[in-house]
Amino acid sequence: MALHCGRACRQYLLHLAHDNVDFRLPEIKALLSLRDRPFDTSETFNEKSPFWQLNGLSEDDIRSVMSRTVCGKSAFELWGHGTTTDELKMSLLEYPAEKMAPYLQKNSTYKINVYTFNKTLVFKDRIEKIDALDFLPFKGTVNLKDPEHIFCLLEDYGSDPYDIPEEPFHMYFGRWIADGQRELIRSYSVKKRHFIGNTSMDAGLSFFMANHAKVKADDLVYDPFVGTGSLLVACSRFGAYVCGTDIDYNTIHGVGKASRKNQKWRGPDENIRANLRQYGTESLYVDVMVSDASKTVWRKNAQFDAIVTDPPYGIRESTRRTGSHKDIIRPTEDFSGESHVPVSMAYHLSDIFADLLNFAALHLVLGGRLVYWLPIYRPEYCEEMVPLHPCLTLISNCEQTLSSHTSRRLLTMEKTKEPEDSDGLAHLADPRFTLYQGHNSFREKYFCGLTKKNGKDSKASPGNKD
Repeated sequence: MALHCGRACRQYLLHLAHDNVDFRLPEIKALLSLRDRPFDTSETFNEKSPFWQLNGLSEDDIRSVMSRTVCGKSAFELWGHGTTTDELKMSLLEYPAEKMAPYLQKNSTYKINVYTFNKTLVFKDRIEKIDALDFLPFKGTVNLKDPEHIFCLLEDYGSDPYDIPEEPFHMYFGRWIADGQRELIRSYSVKKRHFIGNTSMDAGLSFFMANHAKVKADDLVYDPFVGTGSLLVACSRFGAYVCGTDIDYNTIHGVGKASRKNQKWRGPDENIRANLRQYGTESLYVDVMVSDASKTVWRKNAQFDAIVTDPPYGIRESTRRTGSHKDIIRPTEDFSGESHVPVSMAYHLSDIFADLLNFAALHLVLGGRLVYWLPIYRPEYCEEMVPLHPCLTLISNCEQTLSSHTSRRLLTMEKTKEPEDSDGLAHLADPRFTLYQGHNSFREKYFCGLTKKNGKDSKASPGNKD
């Protein structure tokens, strides 16, 4: 139970929110890698637990992670831990006194909080637990309103709300260092957003995507299915320059019918630029333009630090591209080339993801990341269905369940080599680079599942697009 005294070997405790559990590990690893720091934890590490012990980091590393994470609630310098009260006490007594001393001075103020996971304690019980820590050499004055130092006793009672034990499975005590950025989920809520659409991406998920992509200051980030720009908003929050394209003219220009209740038409200043202006990041807005993702308009040497996107699934937004089912398209005799409106045709999901990965392989910088959502029909899903590319390495694959039969997976890929002429056809020769399976019938399977049980809608909502 002893904790080592070297500063580089100090242990830190992360207290994580217990939602979007699948997204937490990739986020923390990505944020640590921004500082070239490893994810080093204890042998008893449990990814599903809300408490993670991290080794070999500095307090600056922890503060950096907490300045961006949306899955982390708080971080602590871990002074002691145990599975029983006696083990916790022994661990705390073994912690070097010289490491505690700066925070226990006579002229300092402090307070001790008690946090319990999966159990609510009455005030009397909390006070008893604090009193049981009287063996610690606190010399300062208690100040509950504005203390210099905050300490916390954290107790883990498991994750089963129907089987809560009398005593906790594990107890931790440490000095509070910093809180995470959970507040961003509220302050950036799409309910308060100036310009939204029917499928605007949830703020919390947008920040997860930006963190998984390792977006940082002065990066250039691109969204090829930009919609109302929710992902651009999240990436600009971390200092990146942002741009995007979309095939929908009305959305790009902010015209047409409004998505808000009791509002028929969009206002004159409802657009993506206005969204960034709302959050003080308009200076990072490069531009957006109408473009077909299947027919890239970018030069071959265009390079992005990250591509963060949510392609349409064909549920609440159509999957289409420019073109015609006719083999030959002949312009009218009086066509001058000034006002042509292209015909649209179906854009199958398999083609969307194949084009997206090829585009990322060509236009990402080496080490740049592609982060995107992949809709799947759960009864048929297997890992071989995940689209791969010889130039891109799969970093993480996180599931967000939408219903009993559908979900979408947040995929993070990193460019690890420059493309060669043969890479575009690699999937034909190598089964590892397979195309997305079951792709083009996702819409039919989704609606079939909704009406399976007595024709009742399962109220799933997979349409978050941008």
